[in-house]
Formats: sequence, C-alpha cells, structure tokens
Amino acid sequence: MDLDGLIENCAPPPNRRGKHEGEHEQKFHEGAVMVAYAMHLLRTASTAAVSIHPDGMHGRNFDFVVWLKAQGFELETRTGTTAYGGTFVDRMSRRITINPKSGQGDVVATLGPIKLSAECKGGIINSRHSGQRSKLYRGLCEAVGLLMASPSPGRQVAVVPYTAVTLALAQRMAPRCKGAGIELALVKSRGEVIDVQSDTVDQTHGTNSQETK
Repeated sequence: MDLDGLIENCAPPPNRRGKHEGEHEQKFHEGAVMVAYAMHLLRTASTAAVSIHPDGMHGRNFDFVVWLKAQGFELETRTGTTAYGGTFVDRMSRRITINPKSGQGDVVATLGPIKLSAECKGGIINSRHSGQRSKLYRGLCEAVGLLMASPSPGRQVAVVPYTAVTLALAQRMAPRCKGAGIELALVKSRGEVIDVQSDTVDQTHGTNSQETK
C-alpha cells in the first residue's frame, strides 16, 4: 500500500530541537493511523465497509474529509453534527463510515462472520527524544490494555505506528497478547501494515513479524 498525507511534518518545540531524524518531526496522528488501518482492511480483508470512531481531538488533529477525498472517497450521507461524520464511498463501492461515537472501538469491521475491533494510538515516528519514544511505548501498552478491558467481539487488534521502539516492544508482547486473543499491528508512514506474530520470524528485522503486502 502506498498512501500519501498520513504524516504531518512539524517544527519541533525548543526542548526537542535536534532530537529527530530529518528536517522536521513527523507526527503520525491517531486519526491517520485509524484511516491507514481502515484502508488496509478494505484492501486485504473480506469486507467492503469499515467504521471509524474518532473523538474530537482526533478530528482536530487530522482532517478526515480532505484525506478521504484525496483517496477517491466522496461523502454519501452525513452522520451527527461534526464536519467529518458520515459515510464516504469510492468508485469500487467501498465504504468508510466516520462516526464520532465513544465505546465502539477506533476501527470496526465485520469480516465474514467475525467482527474485528481495533484500538489505535499515534506518535512522533522519527524522534530520538526520550519522552516521545516513551509515548510510543506507552501507546502500544495502552491500546493493548483497552482491548483487554473490553469484551472481545471476535478479533481485537492493537494498532500503532511502526518504529524501532514499537517493533521491539510488540515482539516482546506478542506471545502474551496471543494468549489473550489480541493481535498487534504496526503501520508505516505510507500505510504499509506489519502484523506482529509470536510464531513467525521476519529475517529482515530478526524479530517475530510478518509484513502484509
């Protein structure tokens, strides 16, 4: 998958200047992680409809409408009172519904007889700053914890940006998460998804992971 517009390039605050790779900090907002994973499901799973349930902060940090339009999705019906709530449809009749409703899971889809619910977290993906690296670490732990605290609908997936920190942590967590019925997925900056598993080894990284092409 090759998606544009998922990353926001920002000038760092004074305390983080020089503590990142490249010219700017690269923010992978939670809303962007949500749409990237939704597109992954539409492309790879047995479904043509995915729901996303952002909150107000997600909507302020990431422009769902502009991004979906750039991917060929047009608003079909409006939902709620926000500027981004509604069902968006592309030329292949694939549907993404943005419904700002809490308690539903960040990304939800029905895959044949099975319901999938994903919890997503974001972060700065090119930072060497200890606080930002810790935030990525905590984000994966929080996503897993939220899933463990929720009744399983069938499949549960914790989804966070792909970085060296999240890859290493996901590899360590994978065996225990598998026992709890929780899957781990890492999203790269252009939408590629890495499914981290406890029983497969990615020779490229030397960790337990499998990239979904």
